[in-house]
Amino acid sequence: MNTLSAEEAAELLHLNVKRVQGLARVGKLPAARIGRKWLFRRDELEALLGRPAVAPPKGSMAISARNRLRGTIARMQTDGLMAEVMVRIGDQELVSVITRSSADRMGLGVGDEVFAVIKATEVILGKEGPEE
Repeated sequence: MNTLSAEEAAELLHLNVKRVQGLARVGKLPAARIGRKWLFRRDELEALLGRPAVAPPKGSMAISARNRLRGTIARMQTDGLMAEVMVRIGDQELVSVITRSSADRMGLGVGDEVFAVIKATEVILGKEGPEE
């Protein structure tokens, strides 16, 4: 069983530590209080996020971007120096164009589980409906 401190749980949930402790106190987050500290089970928090509980691979690197989407490579096309990788995330598809050498170095292939990391200063939203 992998347990997390309130600080680690806050980082995983992308919340403030005080908010995590408050949610645990009122029973909205599964936790156990040991003395003055809250402990959280990683697998329970991952389940709340809708993620399968998996340990990070050895040699993994922490990154600062918080917009990470887990998906599976559905299609991959390489041409010259570039590779176009289509990642299926739920019922949506996201296309990333990366260098061929990066795809080769990572050993990417159709069916591989990957993370799409999105780092942007703007996100544009749209909604279908009558035009005004």
